[in-house]
Amino acid sequence: MRRAADCRIAGRPADPADARAAAVAPVAHGAPSLTPVPFDAEIAPILAALAAAPAAPLTPETLPALRGPGAPGGTDPGPGPESARGPDPDAAVRVEERLIPGPAGAPDIELTVLRPAGSDPEAGPLPILVNFHGGGMIVGHRSWEHDRLAALVAAHRAVGVNVEYRLAPEDPFPAGIEDAYAATAWAAAHAAELGGDPDALVVMGGSAGGAFAAAVALMARDRGGPAIAGQLLLCPMLDNTNTTVASRQYDGIGTWTREANLFAWRCVLGEELAYSPDAPAYAAPARVAELSGLPPAFIEVGSAEMFRDEDADYARRIWEAGGEAELHVWSGGCHGFDRYAPDSEIARAALASRDSWLRRVLRGVAREGAEDEGVAHG
Repeated sequence: MRRAADCRIAGRPADPADARAAAVAPVAHGAPSLTPVPFDAEIAPILAALAAAPAAPLTPETLPALRGPGAPGGTDPGPGPESARGPDPDAAVRVEERLIPGPAGAPDIELTVLRPAGSDPEAGPLPILVNFHGGGMIVGHRSWEHDRLAALVAAHRAVGVNVEYRLAPEDPFPAGIEDAYAATAWAAAHAAELGGDPDALVVMGGSAGGAFAAAVALMARDRGGPAIAGQLLLCPMLDNTNTTVASRQYDGIGTWTREANLFAWRCVLGEELAYSPDAPAYAAPARVAELSGLPPAFIEVGSAEMFRDEDADYARRIWEAGGEAELHVWSGGCHGFDRYAPDSEIARAALASRDSWLRRVLRGVAREGAEDEGVAHG
């Protein structure tokens, strides 16, 4: 497997007259080169406080300290949320740690399986939510998102599968996405063991996790399975070229900046392909040529973040291919606004929209199953 030995940001400015060069070697200036969309009034003070005490920039040297357990040189991010840890019989969910086979020749994959408390196997199989964590494909740990997944498991009476995957640059593309696909295929194949319904399996994730969910949906289509009922993409990281208007508006500001994004793609794809329009589509789903035949997509993004344009364009291209996509662009939302400002009005609205979409997708699966059963007995 190709190694991404050096993931430092390219410092050579591109010739503005050469569009291809601009895509291959973009730079970060640390300040917006285009006027940004203002942040929501409830979010702006939070971002101002973060900017007053900035975290260490992403570099090869700082990566270990920013990682969770299980990653090379990682540190423990602390316990998970109350609802997703411990054997409390009154907890909203029950948690089980699993170790499953990884892709051929690769290490095993760690999973956390979450089930709603008091679930009755006699009541029938539950929907399955397979989650991939964020972190630019270079940092992060599944425990960071136990709370998000636990809330959905409890609200929708579903089985949650929270997936650990290999991180770049130690394990560049395709390591992480192959782990994600293998975990999804395992969850579908072992649905009965999990108490889940393989026909009601939704892939999901935020940021890098949203990219992985989109890529798994593409891989499942191209590889003939497993069946995916829906893809819940939360501010997904889809476009490696960093050429959109939004990517230049959030240079040096916000929660995920242009500099961090350039660094991450260099780690994942290496110097030659980092910003190239020829990058593999399973690494950067914006590169895929054909978006027909995909499961329904829910795409959420803030208007005040660098992934805005690539996410909106992904929805547009799904529609052009005759597919189903529900796009929400939340005015003034920064990247991950629901995590940074969970009590804000737009975060509450976004959570309600996700729940609504999940209910509709899962009802559709149940309706199709009932119709198929009727045909079989008709």
